[in-house]
Amino acid sequence: MLHTASIFGSLSASSRARRLGALDMGANRAAALWQNSHDRMHYERPDGHTFSFYLHGGDGTRRVDGAPLCGRPGALCIMPQGASSEWEITERFEFVHLYIADDELCRLFSETFDRDARLMILPEATFDEAPAVAFALSKLATALQSNHHVMAEEASVSMAYQIFADPRYGGQKQFTLRGGLAPQVRRRLFDYIEAELHRQISLRELACTANLSEFHLQRMFKQSCGVSPHSFILNRRIEKARRMLASAEPIAEIAAACGFSHQSHLTRAFKTMTGITPFAYRLLSNGNSANTPWIGN
Repeated sequence: MLHTASIFGSLSASSRARRLGALDMGANRAAALWQNSHDRMHYERPDGHTFSFYLHGGDGTRRVDGAPLCGRPGALCIMPQGASSEWEITERFEFVHLYIADDELCRLFSETFDRDARLMILPEATFDEAPAVAFALSKLATALQSNHHVMAEEASVSMAYQIFADPRYGGQKQFTLRGGLAPQVRRRLFDYIEAELHRQISLRELACTANLSEFHLQRMFKQSCGVSPHSFILNRRIEKARRMLASAEPIAEIAAACGFSHQSHLTRAFKTMTGITPFAYRLLSNGNSANTPWIGN
């Protein structure tokens, strides 16, 4: 998701902005530490959602197209997908950005709060104070400074939870949903998937569990959960693998327990979804971050 149409892409193209660190966490999540000064940034309908937290400075930063307010250390900005904005920077400041693709944020919302993804609301915020969100983003900045992948993942998930738990940002759209999965069907599917992660799960099985045709199951699942059944199941397999990697169980056995055909299959999928291999993730999870290679078995 870190392409030219994103806020990351716009900052990367600036001659004044300096990237101090960046980490791709896979699964359409990424983060970056920035420093900028004497610049003017215009974000035109960017792809993905961006969460910004000012670490140092910011008093010389203001939103040109918004209220006449200036930033400050500790300020939170939320720039939802498609929301254009223009900023003027007159003094140097440092900030951390968390980038989350829309389908990934919808999935996190649906899975964490057991809500239909179409009910997700993410309003804009400019220079707000939100201590719980600020703590998560500060932890993310620390993870970027130390290049600690697992800490960055934990911080990004915590930030998403805190955003939706805050009544200022985490409300729900108030309208009658048409189509999609009924709440009880969605929960039944989630329970079925979780119980069967050790083996291959077919679309036909899910359709039978939901009492729908395969075609309608695919369409309604995407509407209610933000991602396809395949993507959802893969996320759950990777999450189960993460938990199991905290133990000393052989990675080959973890692969089998999570429904992967062999260890190499798990390694490829895990690296695609998280940015690092299961071996490297295990080392980091156990606190052995020093001299940890970013490739592995």
